[in-house]
Parts: sequence; structure tokens; C-alpha cells
Amino acid sequence: MSDQKKEIFEGVAQRLKIEGFNVVNRDETRPWGGFFVIDEEQAQQFANVYFEGLNVDDLKISGKLSPKILIVAPNTRLSWQYHHRRAEIWRVVNGTVGVITSDTDEQGDVKQLTPGQSIKLKQGERHRLIGLEDWGIVSEIWQHTDPASPSDESDIVRVQDDFGR
Repeated sequence: MSDQKKEIFEGVAQRLKIEGFNVVNRDETRPWGGFFVIDEEQAQQFANVYFEGLNVDDLKISGKLSPKILIVAPNTRLSWQYHHRRAEIWRVVNGTVGVITSDTDEQGDVKQLTPGQSIKLKQGERHRLIGLEDWGIVSEIWQHTDPASPSDESDIVRVQDDFGR
């Protein structure tokens, strides 16, 4: 792992600790960067800090929300993907990132999002997060759409992937 990547992850870990968040999973092994998963009990606290006080009760579809921080390396792309059991909301914390969305498998144009900008992704909507010139840090809340079967990392349908997954 590059020193820069290690430094970015340590910085985010430190910030989350200072903010009082309980990190339940940390993954630095993704080819595009990685993520931190925050305790679901802290969803409102997370929304207060990272989504300007968005009321999590307004977001709940099935009663379960999963907060995460995504870290995207420069010049890398997550897979072109969608989900059967979740919708998502993203808000850029640091850096400028690219986002592509579509209701079909055809990829459209890249939209740039800068810190403070957010996007909502519907269940089934194709989407891709892209690291541009700098490291991107994005807060994310998963909105689980199936109460009987909450979404997890296996709920990813990859339409295209730069890393052959």
C-alpha cells in the first residue's frame, strides 16, 4: 500500500475517532481505495455531521441504514454497478469526484461533485464513483429496501469493472 493511501486512511480514522464514531469495519484492500463502515446505531449522528442534519427517519425505507465513508484513489473507477436491496445517498467530504448514473446499462457523462455536494441513487439505478486528480472522500448512507434481507457487500451487480471482478 502506498504511503499516501496509508496517510489518507489514518487521517480519516483519526477524524472519525475524534467525532466519536465507532468503526465496525475498515477495508483498505480495494483496488480503487477502500471504506470505513460506521455503527448503524450512529446513523443520526453520522447524518448530523456528514449530511447537514438530514433526519434519518426520513431516509428509512425498511428501518435500517448503514453509514460509510468511501475513499477513492486518484484516477480509479469503482465498478459500473447497481443493487437489488438498497438505495444510496452520497455526499462529498473532500476532493472532487466523478459520478456516472443511468437507468440502463449505458454509461452517460461524468458529473463532477465537489465538497458539500450530494447525490441520491435509487435502488436499481446504475452508478459509478470515479476518483479524479486527487483522493476523494465521500460519505454514504445505504438505505436498505428489503427489511427481510438487508443489503450487504454481496448485493452488487457489476455491469462493468476495471479490475475484472
